[in-house]
Amino acid sequence: MAGNVNRKKFLKKPVRPVKIDADSTIEALLRRMGDAAFQGKNLAVAVDIWEQMLKGRTTVFFGLAGAMVPAGLRNVVVHLIKERYIDCLVSTGANLFHDIHETLGRYHWQGSCNMDDNELKDAGIDRIYDVFAVEDEFNAADRYIYDLAERLGKADMRPYTTREFLSVAGEDLAKRGKAEGILTAAYKAGVPVYCPAVADSSIGIALALKDGPDHFVFDVIGDVKETAEIAAKAKTTGVVYVGGGTPKNFIQQTEVTATLQCKDVEGHKYAVQITADSPHWGGLSGCTFEEAQSWGKIAKKSSHVTVNSDATIALPVIVTALAQRLKGYKRKAPLLDLKKSNVVGKRIWERQ
Repeated sequence: MAGNVNRKKFLKKPVRPVKIDADSTIEALLRRMGDAAFQGKNLAVAVDIWEQMLKGRTTVFFGLAGAMVPAGLRNVVVHLIKERYIDCLVSTGANLFHDIHETLGRYHWQGSCNMDDNELKDAGIDRIYDVFAVEDEFNAADRYIYDLAERLGKADMRPYTTREFLSVAGEDLAKRGKAEGILTAAYKAGVPVYCPAVADSSIGIALALKDGPDHFVFDVIGDVKETAEIAAKAKTTGVVYVGGGTPKNFIQQTEVTATLQCKDVEGHKYAVQITADSPHWGGLSGCTFEEAQSWGKIAKKSSHVTVNSDATIALPVIVTALAQRLKGYKRKAPLLDLKKSNVVGKRIWERQ
C-alpha cells in the first residue's frame, strides 16, 4: 500500500510554473527556472554551483572543446578570464588557432550548412557547420605561429610547455593584434592556458611546416605536472566543461596524477558541464560526474550538475546570469605559482 511509504522524504519542493516578466533580467529568469525542471532547472543549478566556486577559496579549471570561437563565443571566454571567473584554461588547439586568427584582425563568417561543399572548396572557403572561413586568411595565422616558434627557437632552443608557448603568443599578440582575444586576455590576467592536444590542430600543422629534424618541441609532460601541482596546491578545485574531449579528460586527470604523486587530493569539489553527448556511448564527452567519482576525479561529497544542451545556447545564458548576480563583487583569485616565460619573451621582442 502506498500509504505505508513515507512520502515526505521524496516530496520536498513543488514544481513552480515559470512566470514571464518583460522587465526581468536573465539572472532573475534563471532563478525562476530553478523552481521548474529538466535542463531549464539545470541551467539555474549551474549558475548556483559556479557562484559557490567563485565565493569560496576555489581554483576553477575551465575546459573548452568544440568549435566555440568560430561559433561566436570568443568574447564570452574573454569575459570569464578578465573577471577571473576561471583560473586555468585547457583548450583544444582549434579554438586557440581560431582565436589567433581573429586577434590578427580576421573573421569567421555566417554561412549555411546547406551548401555545395565542392563549390566552397573551389572558392577557397572552409565550412564549420554554418560558419565559413577563408583558407588564405587561415594561412596567415599559420605563418604567424610558424614565425613565433622560429623566434622562440632562436632565443632559447629547448622544449616549451604549451602554457609557456601560449603565454608568449598572448604577450606578442597583445602588442601587434587587432582585437582582444583569449590568449591576450589570459596573458594580461595571468591565467595559464594549456593545450594538451596541440598537435591535433592547425597549430600543430603550422609547426610541422619546418623542414628537417630541428622542429619546435613541446614539453606536454611538463603540462601534466604543472596542472597536477595547481590542483594539489589549491584549497579546493572546481571544474567547468564546455563539451568534453581532451580538455575535459586533461583536467579530470589532475586529481589522478596528484594522487599518484602522493599528494593529498580528494577530487574536484565543484563541477559543471555543458554537453550534447550521452553517457551510454561510453565516451568521455558524455561521461557523468558520478562515473568520474569512481576514478577519484570528482570528490565523493561534491556539488555538480550536467546541462544537456548546445553550448552556444547554454554558456552565454549561464555567464550572463552569473555576471548579473556578481555585479560589483570583486573576487580574490588564487595566485598560481608557475615558472614565468616573460624573460624569454622579452629577449625575443627586443631583438626585433
